Amino acid sequence: MAILVTGGAGYIGSVMVEALLENGEDVVVLDNLFRGHRASIDPKVPFYTGNIGDRKLIDRICADHEIEACVHFAALAYVGESVTDPQLYFKNNVEQGIALLDGLLDAGVRRIVFSSTCATYGEPQYMPLDEQHPQSPTNPYGWSKLMMEKILAACDHAYGLKYVALRYFNASGATLRRGEDHSPESHLIPNVLYAAMGRIPHVSVFGGDYPTPDGTAIRDYIHVADLCSAHVLALEHLRKGETSECINLGTEHGYSVMEVIETARRITGSPIETRMEPRRAGDPSRLVANAEKARAVLGWQPRYDNLETIIQSAWDWHRSHPDGYSD
Repeated sequence: MAILVTGGAGYIGSVMVEALLENGEDVVVLDNLFRGHRASIDPKVPFYTGNIGDRKLIDRICADHEIEACVHFAALAYVGESVTDPQLYFKNNVEQGIALLDGLLDAGVRRIVFSSTCATYGEPQYMPLDEQHPQSPTNPYGWSKLMMEKILAACDHAYGLKYVALRYFNASGATLRRGEDHSPESHLIPNVLYAAMGRIPHVSVFGGDYPTPDGTAIRDYIHVADLCSAHVLALEHLRKGETSECINLGTEHGYSVMEVIETARRITGSPIETRMEPRRAGDPSRLVANAEKARAVLGWQPRYDNLETIIQSAWDWHRSHPDGYSD
Protein backbone atom coordinates (compact mmCIF):
# COMPACT_ATOMS: atom_id res chain seq x y z
CA MET A 1 0.00 0.00 0.00
CA ALA A 2 1.30 3.44 -0.92
CA ILE A 3 0.53 7.13 -0.62
CA LEU A 4 0.07 9.06 -3.86
CA VAL A 5 1.45 12.61 -3.65
CA THR A 6 0.21 14.79 -6.50
CA GLY A 7 2.34 17.84 -7.16
CA GLY A 8 5.07 16.07 -5.23
CA ALA A 9 7.89 17.81 -7.09
CA GLY A 10 6.71 21.23 -5.96
CA TYR A 11 7.93 23.21 -2.97
CA ILE A 12 5.58 21.81 -0.31
CA GLY A 13 5.05 18.50 -2.09
CA SER A 14 8.75 17.62 -2.13
CA VAL A 15 9.05 18.32 1.61
CA MET A 16 5.96 16.17 2.14
CA VAL A 17 7.57 13.29 0.24
CA GLU A 18 10.63 13.69 2.45
CA ALA A 19 8.45 13.62 5.59
CA LEU A 20 6.52 10.53 4.47
CA LEU A 21 9.69 8.63 3.66
CA GLU A 22 11.11 9.51 7.07
CA ASN A 23 7.86 8.16 8.53
CA GLY A 24 8.39 4.80 6.82
CA GLU A 25 5.68 5.23 4.17
CA ASP A 26 5.74 3.94 0.60
CA VAL A 27 5.31 6.96 -1.66
CA VAL A 28 4.43 7.50 -5.31
CA VAL A 29 4.74 10.95 -6.92
CA LEU A 30 2.73 12.41 -9.79
CA ASP A 31 3.76 15.82 -11.16
CA ASN A 32 3.60 17.41 -14.60
CA LEU A 33 6.79 19.40 -13.83
CA PHE A 34 5.21 22.61 -15.11
CA ARG A 35 6.51 24.37 -11.99
CA GLY A 36 8.01 21.46 -10.06
CA HIS A 37 11.52 20.02 -10.06
CA ARG A 38 12.37 16.38 -10.73
CA ALA A 39 15.63 16.93 -8.85
CA SER A 40 13.69 17.59 -5.64
CA ILE A 41 12.57 13.93 -5.47
CA ASP A 42 14.73 11.01 -4.39
CA PRO A 43 15.45 8.91 -7.53
CA LYS A 44 14.31 5.79 -5.67
CA VAL A 45 10.74 7.11 -5.34
CA PRO A 46 8.39 5.96 -8.14
CA PHE A 47 7.77 9.09 -10.22
CA TYR A 48 5.21 9.71 -12.95
CA THR A 49 5.28 12.77 -15.19
CA GLY A 50 1.74 13.74 -16.14
CA ASN A 51 -1.44 15.57 -15.28
CA ILE A 52 -3.82 14.68 -12.48
CA GLY A 53 -6.65 14.81 -15.02
CA ASP A 54 -5.18 11.92 -17.05
CA ARG A 55 -7.58 9.13 -16.08
CA LYS A 56 -5.60 6.35 -17.74
CA LEU A 57 -2.50 7.40 -15.84
CA ILE A 58 -4.36 7.64 -12.52
CA ASP A 59 -5.88 4.20 -13.10
CA ARG A 60 -2.45 2.72 -13.82
CA ILE A 61 -0.81 4.31 -10.78
CA CYS A 62 -3.57 3.14 -8.45
CA ALA A 63 -3.45 -0.40 -9.84
CA ASP A 64 0.34 -0.76 -9.92
CA HIS A 65 0.98 0.65 -6.45
CA GLU A 66 -2.13 -0.22 -4.43
CA ILE A 67 -2.76 3.41 -3.52
CA GLU A 68 -4.48 3.69 -0.12
CA ALA A 69 -4.59 7.49 0.18
CA CYS A 70 -3.74 10.64 -1.73
CA VAL A 71 -2.10 13.85 -0.56
CA HIS A 72 -3.19 16.34 -3.21
CA PHE A 73 -0.95 19.36 -3.76
CA ALA A 74 -1.09 19.67 -7.55
CA ALA A 75 -2.50 23.11 -8.35
CA LEU A 76 -1.57 26.50 -9.70
CA ALA A 77 -1.16 28.97 -6.84
CA TYR A 78 -0.32 32.49 -8.01
CA VAL A 79 -2.98 34.93 -6.83
CA GLY A 80 -2.15 37.61 -9.41
CA GLU A 81 -2.06 35.13 -12.28
CA SER A 82 -5.46 33.78 -11.23
CA VAL A 83 -6.91 37.29 -11.51
CA THR A 84 -5.55 37.85 -15.02
CA ASP A 85 -6.24 34.29 -16.27
CA PRO A 86 -9.04 32.77 -14.17
CA GLN A 87 -9.94 30.07 -16.69
CA LEU A 88 -6.46 28.60 -16.38
CA TYR A 89 -7.06 28.17 -12.65
CA PHE A 90 -10.55 26.72 -12.94
CA LYS A 91 -9.43 24.24 -15.60
CA ASN A 92 -6.28 23.17 -13.78
CA ASN A 93 -7.37 23.29 -10.14
CA VAL A 94 -11.04 22.32 -10.45
CA GLU A 95 -11.62 20.48 -13.72
CA GLN A 96 -8.51 18.33 -13.37
CA GLY A 97 -9.14 17.97 -9.65
CA ILE A 98 -12.55 16.44 -10.38
CA ALA A 99 -10.94 14.00 -12.81
CA LEU A 100 -8.44 12.99 -10.13
CA LEU A 101 -11.24 12.33 -7.65
CA ASP A 102 -13.06 10.24 -10.25
CA GLY A 103 -9.98 8.07 -10.71
CA LEU A 104 -9.37 7.70 -6.98
CA LEU A 105 -13.00 6.78 -6.29
CA ASP A 106 -13.06 4.22 -9.12
CA ALA A 107 -9.89 2.67 -7.69
CA GLY A 108 -11.46 2.39 -4.24
CA VAL A 109 -9.34 5.13 -2.63
CA ARG A 110 -11.38 6.76 0.11
CA ARG A 111 -8.84 8.96 1.91
CA ILE A 112 -7.46 12.29 0.69
CA VAL A 113 -5.56 15.12 2.33
CA PHE A 114 -6.23 18.27 0.32
CA SER A 115 -3.98 21.30 0.05
CA SER A 116 -6.37 24.20 0.53
CA THR A 117 -5.69 27.80 1.51
CA CYS A 118 -6.66 30.68 3.76
CA ALA A 119 -7.46 32.51 0.50
CA THR A 120 -10.89 30.82 0.70
CA TYR A 121 -11.81 33.28 3.47
CA GLY A 122 -11.26 36.47 1.51
CA GLU A 123 -11.02 39.83 3.29
CA PRO A 124 -11.21 39.07 7.03
CA GLN A 125 -14.29 40.13 8.97
CA TYR A 126 -12.49 39.41 12.25
CA MET A 127 -9.09 38.25 13.42
CA PRO A 128 -7.64 35.73 13.91
CA LEU A 129 -9.39 33.64 11.27
CA ASP A 130 -11.04 30.43 12.48
CA GLU A 131 -12.71 27.74 10.41
CA GLN A 132 -16.18 29.24 11.00
CA HIS A 133 -15.24 32.49 9.29
CA PRO A 134 -17.38 33.11 6.16
CA GLN A 135 -15.68 32.01 2.95
CA SER A 136 -15.80 34.67 0.25
CA PRO A 137 -12.57 34.62 -1.77
CA THR A 138 -11.26 37.80 -3.36
CA ASN A 139 -9.49 36.02 -6.23
CA PRO A 140 -10.04 33.04 -8.57
CA TYR A 141 -7.26 31.05 -6.90
CA GLY A 142 -9.19 31.15 -3.63
CA TRP A 143 -12.43 30.30 -5.44
CA SER A 144 -10.82 27.28 -7.13
CA LYS A 145 -9.75 25.89 -3.75
CA LEU A 146 -13.14 26.59 -2.17
CA MET A 147 -14.85 24.80 -5.06
CA MET A 148 -12.70 21.73 -4.43
CA GLU A 149 -13.55 21.82 -0.73
CA LYS A 150 -17.26 21.79 -1.63
CA ILE A 151 -16.74 18.97 -4.13
CA LEU A 152 -14.90 16.92 -1.50
CA ALA A 153 -17.76 17.45 0.96
CA ALA A 154 -20.26 16.25 -1.65
CA CYS A 155 -18.13 13.18 -2.39
CA ASP A 156 -17.98 12.42 1.32
CA HIS A 157 -21.77 12.54 1.56
CA ALA A 158 -22.37 10.52 -1.62
CA TYR A 159 -19.45 8.08 -1.78
CA GLY A 160 -17.85 7.97 1.66
CA LEU A 161 -14.68 9.75 0.55
CA LYS A 162 -13.05 10.98 3.76
CA TYR A 163 -10.83 14.04 3.56
CA VAL A 164 -8.95 16.62 5.54
CA ALA A 165 -8.73 20.00 3.79
CA LEU A 166 -5.83 21.94 5.26
CA ARG A 167 -6.16 25.69 4.83
CA TYR A 168 -2.59 26.97 4.67
CA PHE A 169 -1.49 30.38 5.66
CA ASN A 170 1.93 31.39 4.20
CA ALA A 171 4.20 28.39 3.66
CA SER A 172 7.84 29.38 4.09
CA GLY A 173 11.28 28.21 5.18
CA ALA A 174 13.19 25.12 4.10
CA THR A 175 14.61 21.82 5.25
CA LEU A 176 18.29 20.99 4.81
CA ARG A 177 17.70 19.39 1.41
CA ARG A 178 14.54 21.00 0.05
CA GLY A 179 13.48 24.59 -0.35
CA GLU A 180 11.58 27.11 -2.42
CA ASP A 181 12.55 27.41 -6.11
CA HIS A 182 9.83 28.95 -8.27
CA SER A 183 10.01 30.60 -11.66
CA PRO A 184 8.67 33.20 -11.56
CA GLU A 185 8.99 33.73 -7.81
CA SER A 186 6.09 35.62 -6.23
CA HIS A 187 6.62 34.83 -2.55
CA LEU A 188 8.10 37.43 -0.25
CA ILE A 189 10.74 35.53 1.73
CA PRO A 190 12.63 33.99 -1.22
CA ASN A 191 12.56 37.31 -3.07
CA VAL A 192 13.94 39.09 -0.02
CA LEU A 193 16.74 36.52 0.12
CA TYR A 194 17.36 36.81 -3.63
CA ALA A 195 17.91 40.54 -3.06
CA ALA A 196 20.33 39.74 -0.24
CA MET A 197 22.22 37.39 -2.58
CA GLY A 198 22.31 39.95 -5.39
CA ARG A 199 20.15 37.86 -7.70
CA ILE A 200 17.62 40.69 -7.96
CA PRO A 201 18.29 44.42 -7.43
CA HIS A 202 15.48 45.12 -4.96
CA VAL A 203 12.38 43.75 -3.28
CA SER A 204 9.02 45.04 -4.47
CA VAL A 205 6.69 45.93 -1.60
CA PHE A 206 3.14 45.73 -2.94
CA GLY A 207 1.14 48.29 -1.05
CA GLY A 208 2.16 50.66 1.70
CA ASP A 209 -1.29 52.00 2.52
CA TYR A 210 -2.98 49.02 4.14
CA PRO A 211 -4.80 49.55 7.48
CA THR A 212 -1.89 47.99 9.40
CA PRO A 213 0.67 49.53 11.82
CA ASP A 214 3.34 50.13 9.14
CA GLY A 215 1.03 50.20 6.12
CA THR A 216 2.24 46.89 4.65
CA ALA A 217 0.27 43.64 4.48
CA ILE A 218 0.41 41.21 7.40
CA ARG A 219 0.68 37.45 6.97
CA ASP A 220 1.01 34.34 9.15
CA TYR A 221 4.19 32.51 8.07
CA ILE A 222 4.34 28.76 8.73
CA HIS A 223 7.47 26.64 8.29
CA VAL A 224 7.09 24.11 5.49
CA ALA A 225 8.27 21.26 7.75
CA ASP A 226 5.52 22.10 10.27
CA LEU A 227 3.03 22.25 7.42
CA CYS A 228 3.99 18.76 6.30
CA SER A 229 3.95 17.32 9.82
CA ALA A 230 0.29 18.34 9.93
CA HIS A 231 -0.33 16.35 6.73
CA VAL A 232 1.19 13.25 8.33
CA LEU A 233 -1.15 13.71 11.29
CA ALA A 234 -4.09 14.24 8.92
CA LEU A 235 -3.35 10.90 7.24
CA GLU A 236 -3.35 9.19 10.63
CA HIS A 237 -6.63 10.93 11.45
CA LEU A 238 -8.19 9.43 8.33
CA ARG A 239 -6.68 5.99 8.91
CA LYS A 240 -8.39 5.92 12.31
CA GLY A 241 -11.74 6.31 10.57
CA GLU A 242 -12.33 9.84 11.85
CA THR A 243 -14.63 12.37 10.21
CA SER A 244 -13.76 14.71 7.36
CA GLU A 245 -12.48 18.10 8.48
CA CYS A 246 -11.41 21.53 7.25
CA ILE A 247 -8.52 22.82 9.36
CA ASN A 248 -6.38 25.96 9.44
CA LEU A 249 -2.59 25.67 9.50
CA GLY A 250 -0.78 28.73 10.82
CA THR A 251 1.30 29.89 13.76
CA GLU A 252 -1.17 32.51 15.05
CA HIS A 253 1.54 35.19 14.67
CA GLY A 254 1.24 37.93 12.05
CA TYR A 255 4.23 39.72 10.52
CA SER A 256 4.16 42.63 8.11
CA VAL A 257 6.12 42.79 4.87
CA MET A 258 8.50 45.31 6.42
CA GLU A 259 8.99 43.14 9.51
CA VAL A 260 10.02 40.26 7.24
CA ILE A 261 12.48 42.51 5.37
CA GLU A 262 13.99 43.88 8.60
CA THR A 263 14.40 40.36 10.00
CA ALA A 264 16.09 39.23 6.79
CA ARG A 265 18.44 42.22 6.94
CA ARG A 266 19.57 41.15 10.41
CA ILE A 267 20.06 37.51 9.41
CA THR A 268 21.81 38.10 6.08
CA GLY A 269 23.74 41.24 6.94
CA SER A 270 22.55 42.74 3.65
CA PRO A 271 20.89 46.16 3.32
CA ILE A 272 18.19 44.68 0.97
CA GLU A 273 16.87 47.50 -1.17
CA THR A 274 13.09 47.93 -1.42
CA ARG A 275 10.75 49.57 -3.92
CA MET A 276 7.16 50.50 -3.12
CA GLU A 277 4.64 49.28 -5.71
CA PRO A 278 0.84 49.47 -5.99
CA ARG A 279 -1.23 46.83 -4.21
CA ARG A 280 -1.71 43.54 -6.07
CA ALA A 281 -5.27 42.75 -7.11
CA GLY A 282 -6.98 40.33 -4.73
CA ASP A 283 -4.56 40.71 -1.80
CA PRO A 284 -6.26 41.06 1.63
CA SER A 285 -4.62 43.40 4.13
CA ARG A 286 -4.19 40.91 6.99
CA LEU A 287 -4.33 37.11 7.29
CA VAL A 288 -3.55 35.45 10.63
CA ALA A 289 -4.71 31.98 11.66
CA ASN A 290 -6.60 30.67 14.61
CA ALA A 291 -4.99 27.19 14.73
CA GLU A 292 -6.82 25.85 17.79
CA LYS A 293 -8.65 23.21 15.75
CA ALA A 294 -5.38 21.81 14.37
CA ARG A 295 -4.16 21.32 17.92
CA ALA A 296 -7.43 19.83 19.15
CA VAL A 297 -8.24 17.51 16.22
CA LEU A 298 -4.80 16.55 14.93
CA GLY A 299 -2.65 17.10 18.01
CA TRP A 300 -0.47 19.36 15.87
CA GLN A 301 2.06 21.74 17.36
CA PRO A 302 4.45 23.72 15.14
CA ARG A 303 8.11 23.40 16.06
CA TYR A 304 9.51 26.31 14.05
CA ASP A 305 7.01 29.02 14.89
CA ASN A 306 9.09 32.18 14.90
CA LEU A 307 10.07 34.36 11.95
CA GLU A 308 13.80 34.27 12.64
CA THR A 309 13.94 30.46 12.50
CA ILE A 310 11.89 30.38 9.30
CA ILE A 311 14.02 32.95 7.48
CA GLN A 312 17.27 31.43 8.74
CA SER A 313 16.29 28.00 7.38
CA ALA A 314 15.41 29.51 3.99
CA TRP A 315 18.65 31.52 3.94
CA ASP A 316 20.70 28.40 4.70
CA TRP A 317 19.01 26.51 1.84
CA HIS A 318 19.41 29.30 -0.70
CA ARG A 319 23.10 29.71 0.15
CA SER A 320 23.67 25.97 -0.31
CA HIS A 321 21.54 25.96 -3.50
CA PRO A 322 22.40 29.31 -5.14
CA ASP A 323 20.88 28.18 -8.44
CA GLY A 324 17.96 26.31 -6.91
CA TYR A 325 17.56 22.77 -8.21
CA SER A 326 19.30 23.67 -11.50
CA ASP A 327 17.07 21.36 -13.54
